[in-house]
Amino acid sequence: MLVVASVACGAIGWSGHVLLLPVAILFPALWAMAPSRATAALVATGYFLAASRGLPQGVANFYAADLSPGLLLWLIASASFVVVHTVLWTKPRDEAASGRQAADAARAARYLLALALMGLPPFGITGWAHPLTAAGVLFPAWGWWGLAATVAGLAMMTSRGRLAAALVLGGFWAWSAATWTGPNLPQRWQGVDLELGETLGRDTSFARHRVLMDTVLRSAEGGDRFIVLPESALGFWTPTVERLWREALRGHDITVIAGAAVIEHQGYDNVIVAVSADGAGVLYRERMPVPGSMWQPWREWTGQGGGARADFFGNPVVEVGLGRIAPLICYEQLLLWPVLQSMLDSPAVMVATGNGWWTEGTAIVATQKASVTAWAKLFEIPVVMAFNT
Repeated sequence: MLVVASVACGAIGWSGHVLLLPVAILFPALWAMAPSRATAALVATGYFLAASRGLPQGVANFYAADLSPGLLLWLIASASFVVVHTVLWTKPRDEAASGRQAADAARAARYLLALALMGLPPFGITGWAHPLTAAGVLFPAWGWWGLAATVAGLAMMTSRGRLAAALVLGGFWAWSAATWTGPNLPQRWQGVDLELGETLGRDTSFARHRVLMDTVLRSAEGGDRFIVLPESALGFWTPTVERLWREALRGHDITVIAGAAVIEHQGYDNVIVAVSADGAGVLYRERMPVPGSMWQPWREWTGQGGGARADFFGNPVVEVGLGRIAPLICYEQLLLWPVLQSMLDSPAVMVATGNGWWTEGTAIVATQKASVTAWAKLFEIPVVMAFNT
């Protein structure tokens, strides 16, 4: 029953609906109630695999293959989560009242260590479905205090006081759901969603750039100054592409924020660029590209090169116009540390881009948007999103 409940917890909490994220706070209670280490491992496995259930289909779409490579990657990706929670699990004991508090404290401390390990590299590289993401739904606008309250609530869920903790957190959840409004869109900003499929970033012809330029100019007709395009929208970032776009924006007070790739000697950087009639350049380099398909560190270790480079703790915020923005590209939206690192610098706007053509038939893009929405609500900052499907 614990395993079945953990599967339901992962499936419902990470279904792509932001208001369902707090279902994930039940996981630590299920983990703590496991009667054996083997059951705890199965509980962790069920939760993670259910939460990331779109991965096999997504991999099959990306590589135009059957489900077998995706199933293998699905299991490999779960290893960190399962190992951490299996090793840190401790057996519940029927102790005298005098010893129960100490036992609860020890179990809570172990779970908090698991939270930290799954939020930071190296384990946090596959730290999807992190229960702390629910903080934005439970405590919107509370900021760091809301994060601390969620941490405390998750710790309480591992103790004998879990029923009281669940009732309190459930009350906050109900109040939040009853009064919920989405995050604000920053003034004079607009995110442009595209439906160009796998051709985005691969079709680098002049005709494709002209289509994107026309889209930008139409989007700015209402007076918006900053137009955001999805990840990979501009393809390879070269001097020729820069000149082409600067010329297209001449006479317009528009800054385009768009995804691109910069080729380097040993690989490439997945970046966000800013381009206007007055200038252009790389704005942000992705801190955590998708492991396996993009980030392939073994290629660099063996001298082959060719993968995307990771800059784990680099450029958490960047300057655009008169303010600072927190950029998050695709995979980073599912992790903990890129978001929290950016929030430490109090950005004025969150910018989330993605190229999710390969997620057809899954809830991956919806889950990314739900995660971004929750973090934006927690810290009460406006957010602009741009995705390609």
